[in-house]
Amino acid sequence: MRVDIKVLGPLEVSVAGASVVPTANKPSQLLAMLALNAGHVVTISTLLEEIWGSCPPRSAVPTLHTYVLQLRKKIQQALEAGGHRSPRDVLITRRCGYVLDVAPDDVDATRYLELSAQGHEAADREDHQEAAAKLAAALRLWRGQAFADIAAGSQLRLETTRLEEIRLSDLDLRIETDLRLGRHHQLIGELATLCARYPLHEHFYSLYMLALYRAGRQGQALEAYQRVRTLTVANLGVDPSPPLRRLQRAILRGDPAVEDPNFTTSSAWQQPTTLAG
Repeated sequence: MRVDIKVLGPLEVSVAGASVVPTANKPSQLLAMLALNAGHVVTISTLLEEIWGSCPPRSAVPTLHTYVLQLRKKIQQALEAGGHRSPRDVLITRRCGYVLDVAPDDVDATRYLELSAQGHEAADREDHQEAAAKLAAALRLWRGQAFADIAAGSQLRLETTRLEEIRLSDLDLRIETDLRLGRHHQLIGELATLCARYPLHEHFYSLYMLALYRAGRQGQALEAYQRVRTLTVANLGVDPSPPLRRLQRAILRGDPAVEDPNFTTSSAWQQPTTLAG
């Protein structure tokens, strides 16, 4: 029996090819928590906090049981297509909570984190082709913000934040790796979009400046610096960070180090003496 769970975007959970996602939000929160922790017990207290916050109503526990019954009914309808398991075999009751009994690889977030780890490992051993391929494959699993259609409680909000931070880190590394592979021309449009979407994310601006400069567009690279400087001063009351200022000065004077494929913006972040000035 095939179970397919997707949380990296709108919640999608299908059993034997049929969707089992409820239309109401609270039962969907329950399913999202079980999907996120597939293969592990989610305690009743954790589910109550997610769905009702710190002050659940007196009827919260029996209502939670009702939501579980509704989910099992949807699973039963899906299994009627020829599955060999019962709903209670898929959504199992434990003494302190519930567990969605599926393989870890049935969950897109699990596959994403595995590919992400493989990409970082390849980058650490300087296998740039492998790193770029693994990170690109990981990022393709995203279909929007995690749990995009769920009115999330505290637990899902924390998980959404965690996954988004990992995604941004992977995106940074994938772009840096592509720059090492000489793909600066192909990256300019993507980086322009990322700078517009994350206007105070200095590292995206530094990657954008580097890609523009290597594509022979020194003036536009310097214009990008002026834009991020204006934004940081207006919003934060400070100038850009020293590494970004060093990169701007290096581009201004045409420092040969910036053309070296082995130079990336992380060099400026981690090694203040890499660029003179």
